Amino acid sequence: MDLNCDLGEGLDPWQPGVVGTDEALLHVVTSANVACGGHAGDAATMAAVLRTAAERGVAVGAHVSYADREHFGRRFLDVPAADLRAQVAVQLEALTAAAAHAGVRVAYVKPHGALYHALLHHEAHAGAVLDVTRDLPVVGLPGAAVLTEAERRGVRAVREAFADRGYRADGTLVPRGEDGDLLTDADAVARRVVRIATEGRVRAVDGTDVALDVETVCVHSDTPGAVRLAGDVRAALQAAGVALRAFA
Repeated sequence: MDLNCDLGEGLDPWQPGVVGTDEALLHVVTSANVACGGHAGDAATMAAVLRTAAERGVAVGAHVSYADREHFGRRFLDVPAADLRAQVAVQLEALTAAAAHAGVRVAYVKPHGALYHALLHHEAHAGAVLDVTRDLPVVGLPGAAVLTEAERRGVRAVREAFADRGYRADGTLVPRGEDGDLLTDADAVARRVVRIATEGRVRAVDGTDVALDVETVCVHSDTPGAVRLAGDVRAALQAAGVALRAFA
């Protein structure tokens, strides 16, 4: 199982010598989804994440989004496919250049926020993203339109679960701001992820079980107590005999 995290989303560059949440998480996760300017991130934060990822042997992915820093990429933008292609291209090019400077490669793409959820069903936007990302593996929820289209194009589709987000009975996430949207109890989250990894199931907010066949599990860096939560998840998976390694 791969353990991934969205990183580089802070507003300020890391200070030299200061171990912040992102740097601490890079000692735990196996893949880092790096914000590359669409919803957050800049040259300094990208460089800092990439430098530490290279040191730790963590795989690097482009965390692309709608160009909407004002709303942190959490607002759907009904833009033409050509505009979305341009937005994603700028972000991917920025991270690719920064990664080359750090001596690492961009190994996959994971859309962020509203774009991630739009790609569950928005076929035009799914196609636009894949037009830009080409043969890079793409991460999404099981059953997402972007994964179906990726497989049609011969691109690796990586199914993802979320450690710290609530699920609805249809396998989608509880929208942020609704009851049960976020889980912060580290022990409960660790047990939940072990069940996902070993049984392929997760309990939805209505009490039903949802089947999940996934390759990677995400812990958000902005969840309260994220470092402890991710550490407990990693330890619990290892105790359960689940090997941890990057999918890319």
